[in-house]
Amino acid sequence: LSDCLACDSCMTSEEGARVFQQNQKEFFHILNLNKKCDTSKHKVLAVSICPQSLPYFAAKFNLSVNDAAKRLCGFLKSLGVHYVFDTTIAADFSILESQREFVQRYQRRNQEEHALPMFASACPG
Repeated sequence: LSDCLACDSCMTSEEGARVFQQNQKEFFHILNLNKKCDTSKHKVLAVSICPQSLPYFAAKFNLSVNDAAKRLCGFLKSLGVHYVFDTTIAADFSILESQREFVQRYQRRNQEEHALPMFASACPG
């Protein structure tokens, strides 16, 4: 999360403050606190894995993408993470919505001066 460039202003300033608080140092701090206290007092840790990161791990460790996902999930769980989410379906929905918007804009290009161009990108963070 500390790699976020706020390139698309997708967050409010309040959300930005929360993202800033979620970093590697805080992550390991919470893991250590959870190891020292009663399980009823644990803070729940959730990690999301974006689809772009899995091929990197697969190539680096000479694994299939599915095996890399399983091992990464297992590793995170062994650290003490409670939930690991794959955000591939969210990325797919984002692409479908961008596609739908582009088609609508393309069809309106002669009626509306500002229908095109349409700029879109995935978060580089």
